[in-house]
This record gives sequence, C-alpha cells and structure tokens, in this order.
Amino acid sequence: MKALVIDDDEGIRWILDRVLQEEDLEVIQAGSIGEAEAALLDHDIGITFLDVYLPDGNGMDFLATGALTMPVVMLTAETTFGHAAEAYRIGAMEYLPKPFDLDEVRQLVQRVRPVKEKLKPAHAEKKDLIIGRSQAMQNLFRTLGRVAASDLTVLITGESGTGKEMVAKTLHERSQRSDSAFIAINTAAIPAELLESELFGHEKGSFTGADKTREGRFEQADGGTLFLDEIGDMPAALQAKLLRVLEEGRVQRVGGSQSKTVNVRLLAATHQHLPKKIAKGEFREDLYYRLNVIPVHIPPLRERRDDIHELANFLLDQAVEELGMKAPILLDDAADLLSRHDWPGNVRELKNVMRRLAVLTPGASITLSDVALALGNVDNMQKGEETLSDAVTRCTRSYLNQLGYAQAINLHQHLLEQVEPPLLVLAMEKCNGNQLKVADMLGLNRNTVRKLLRKYDIDPQYFR
Repeated sequence: MKALVIDDDEGIRWILDRVLQEEDLEVIQAGSIGEAEAALLDHDIGITFLDVYLPDGNGMDFLATGALTMPVVMLTAETTFGHAAEAYRIGAMEYLPKPFDLDEVRQLVQRVRPVKEKLKPAHAEKKDLIIGRSQAMQNLFRTLGRVAASDLTVLITGESGTGKEMVAKTLHERSQRSDSAFIAINTAAIPAELLESELFGHEKGSFTGADKTREGRFEQADGGTLFLDEIGDMPAALQAKLLRVLEEGRVQRVGGSQSKTVNVRLLAATHQHLPKKIAKGEFREDLYYRLNVIPVHIPPLRERRDDIHELANFLLDQAVEELGMKAPILLDDAADLLSRHDWPGNVRELKNVMRRLAVLTPGASITLSDVALALGNVDNMQKGEETLSDAVTRCTRSYLNQLGYAQAINLHQHLLEQVEPPLLVLAMEKCNGNQLKVADMLGLNRNTVRKLLRKYDIDPQYFR
C-alpha cells in the first residue's frame, strides 16, 4: 500500500516517511497541494496524511473537493474543537494534532489496511472557542467531532465553569441543524412551578397570569437544538413529562388538550453526579439512560494545566478585542503562575481574570506580580521560580490524570521511555551529535548512548 504525505514541513515528512516505511508502506511526499495533485495522478494511494496549512491552499478545502477518495488523516498544529469537528465532517478518518504520537500513526495504518473508505464533501470552517492541546481535550474533540453531525442526544458533564454550554453551542453549529434555532434553558434558574410552562408552553387562561397563549422552548427549538442546562436539578414530576416527550416526540401545552409533534435534538448538561442522584431516588433512571446516549465529560482546568497558557492568551486577545484595547504581552513566568493556580471556577474564572488583567495591567507586559494581584494572592509571587522537581511533579500529575482509571502496566518503565528520548535529543543538540561528549554529559558509557539512540530511532547524523 502507498501512503501520501502532504506537508510543507520537511521534518514532518521525514518523520512520517520513516515510521510509514517501518509499516511496509511506500511513501510519496508532497510539499503542496499542487505536488499532491500530481502524485495522485501517478499513484494509487491507500492513505493520505494531510496538513491543514499549505503554501498554495488549505488542506481542509482540498479534502472537501472530493479529490482524495482514500482514508485521510488531517495533521494540524491547531488545538481547537472546530478543526477536529470540521475534519470529521468533511470525511477525514482521523484528526492528528502535532506533535503526534508515532504509535498512533502505526495504529491508523493498521486500521486502513483492510478497507478503503469513501469520503464526503462538507461545509465551510466556523470559528470555535473550545481550545486545548492536552490529551484529555484532544480525546474530547474526537468524540465531539464524531457526533456533532448526528441527531444523537448528548449528556455533557463537568464542573461549573468548564464550558458545557459552549460545547453544546458548538455541537449545534457543527450539526445539520445549524441553520435552525439553538434554544438554551437553565432548569435550575427557573422556579419549579414555572418550568413546565417554559418547556412545553401554555394556553391562555391555563393558570393565573396566563393572559395569552405561549410557545414553550420545545416548540421554539423545532427543527433545531434544545439545550437543557443543569438537568440534574429538574423536579421529579417534570422528569416524567420530559421522558414522555423524548419517547413520543410530541409536546402538550399546559392547559391544552392536543399535542404537537416536534423535531428537536436534545443536549443536556449537569455538574452533578446523576448516578448518585438516581441511587437517592432524586433522578429517574430511565430518563438518565435516555439522556446519556453519548456521554461527554469536560475535565476541569486543574486536570489539564498544559492548556492554561494557550487558553489564557486566547481569552486575553478576546478581552482586548471586546474592550477596544491594545493587548499586553503575557510573560512566561506570569503564565506559569496561571498554570499552577487550581481554578475552582475553571474557564469562567480564567476568563474573568484575563479581562481583569487586560484592564488593570499598567504596562505593556503582564508580569508575575500582575497575575498574583489579579488572583488575589500576593504570596503566589514567591512561586515564580519553578524547580525541575516541581515541573516534573506537575507534568507527571497531569499525565496520570490523563490515564484516568486505566490500569497502567509497568508505569515506571513507561515514564522513563517518555523522558529518555527528549533528554537524548537535547544532549545531542548541545554536543552537536558527538556521542562521546553526550555520554560524558549524561554519565553513561558510549555503548549505552548508542543503544538508546537506536532504541528511540534517533539519527545521530541529524545533529551534525
């Protein structure tokens, strides 16, 4: 089988060429869309690795033309859900953020050996606000990208402030219903006696104050998407009525005698642990299973600290654009302090802090002391210098959080294999590829260095 690698980065092409050849693929390289089109005329390609940004066009647009009729893996340095969702929508088999895991590349090759899939064109790219390069967020992007275009019910869970409504809006915008209404309602913010009328509408005179007939949110969302936030707080009596609507696809207004068919995609969210509420008799189990068709969990910021720096810069740019100000520069030590904060309010709290910094920062740069003051903790300034031990602890904690409940096998060896390759590369760069000097620097003998270079497929010639 032949693989086509389309990327203007020679280093990326070189890496993919090596790993794909190890999988017994013949690799055809292209640095532009024009070169790719020529290669497609001359070769029968079994899988394509396609970069988004190319010198002569956009890889997403190229995929949407239908010219690539084999499985396509999108490569991108972007870390937003929008890129993932758009890639899946226009027919990509997989979305692979840079830097990518070579084992994942090998697994993709194994997946396509037995079958070639037909691809479909799609729609234009839309701006998206969900950002993160952490493994947890990339996994979330993949899940959302695969279900966005469907009508499946999604239950979004996560702590307050993690962005559950933002995820719901983005799912709607990436769906086939994007031209129809997106209606959101916070079920916890409306008194129980009024919530039924809000959801299902009412007829004139059905209760005191009902001086005219009113459509409910289900009718308003007909043909579109209805988002029920804080579904865990819905009163028990309404849970039964909601279940009936979901099963029958029909609503009946309060005080009405006839029901009406509605075509609505339902998205729900909660910060509560619904199985615990079910055990206490506070939430219907049958409704839970009806809502939990596709479960989506948004991790809190403290479990994806690697995303905070990028997210902070994005929110800062957003704030200064809204306020009509000039953007100050977020200095690295200040960003590190943001990354070490636990963010109990999650993205919502970070957004408020960045708006505060945009307005109150006196100079052209956001410093460590600016961030400490914005967080309301001047003592944080003392933590500006992060030791190597602290950095290792922070990164290892993040990695272990990403593993979740998975039972890690030989974790010590696995972590060692994560640390050794970058250490070897840095040492080789420092010593200009001189393995004897590298051995002295690392306190190893030369033969051990050679074995490690072979083990991790690091080419000494690259550093000379």
